[in-house]
Amino acid sequence: MAEARAMVMTGPRSLEARRLPLPDVGPDEALLQVEACGICGTDYEQYHGAIYAPYPFVPGHEPVGRIVAIGERAAARWRVEVGARVAVEPAIPCLSCPLCLGGRYTLCMGRRPMSAYGFIPLSVPPGLWGGYASHMYLAPNSVLHRVPEHLPSELAVLFNPLGAGFRWAVDLPGLRAGDTVVVLGPGQRGLACVIAAREAGAGCIIVTGLAADEARLALALELGAHHTVNVEAEDPVEAVRRLTDGRGADVVVDVTAYAVEAVTQAIEMAARGGTVVLAGTKGRRPVPDFYSDRIIGKELTVKGALGVDYASYERALAVMASGRYPLQRLHSHTLPIEEADRALRLLAREVPGEEALHIALVP
Repeated sequence: MAEARAMVMTGPRSLEARRLPLPDVGPDEALLQVEACGICGTDYEQYHGAIYAPYPFVPGHEPVGRIVAIGERAAARWRVEVGARVAVEPAIPCLSCPLCLGGRYTLCMGRRPMSAYGFIPLSVPPGLWGGYASHMYLAPNSVLHRVPEHLPSELAVLFNPLGAGFRWAVDLPGLRAGDTVVVLGPGQRGLACVIAAREAGAGCIIVTGLAADEARLALALELGAHHTVNVEAEDPVEAVRRLTDGRGADVVVDVTAYAVEAVTQAIEMAARGGTVVLAGTKGRRPVPDFYSDRIIGKELTVKGALGVDYASYERALAVMASGRYPLQRLHSHTLPIEEADRALRLLAREVPGEEALHIALVP
């Protein structure tokens, strides 16, 4: 029986290599041969045990690969064929609930809990539900995107963070040409927000980070930011006021992980009538010194950002294909799936003397 190589997460901080049987493909399904899978903070939260993880399972929700088997109805529905190079969205929506039918399928009400790639246990056949593997099963309601042939695999998986940049920094806040944008956190999604805001015509882009983020803040300037702020050297709220002549920012996007103080900073940085987008998860930590009256007094709009939609992914892939940005500068490591444990620790800055920004795992 043909088998796939996969890394299985068996518990917190525990990954092991296994071989899993390749499934037969029905008329509405497909099989993907994985070229690469990106990793992000959510992967580390699974690994660390900070969020729900259905052990044992195959992680990975940012895969790019080629179709190696596909059913007739799936080929017609997705308009792809054997050999097609595709990116796979994390969510597996029901496509029939009110939210799906209203175009908000990332908030699907009808799918079972955690029905997303990289979040489904081995006990659910065929088990190959994640991108940390040589092959991945594609369920009938999967959402796929064509990937340009000229993009290297390790850069193609940037479709996910860059898609987040377009949705979180542009679409959700309704960014307009000339607006001032502040991005809290210069990680891969923060830098993606810089690219998206620049594409949308932002008049001023400000990025904040820690002293340890010096190289990332320099990269933010290279990608199109106008100013950067080291929050350990100066008060970020005062810095934004200074850089905006006291007005504040039209849009503030928080993509920091666990930094609860960023929430109140974002509210203070926003201009009257501005919009704050909260995308960085805080792990159930309470936000100190949070005063809702500040939102009322400034008539702010505060939005949560859970995922990425089809249109934002398509915009990201178009920008990636254009070659307008040095995407290779965002990518720091390409590692085999067998080194997934090290990759996750690298991303979390747990490996002394080594810094990672974006990591792609390859079979």
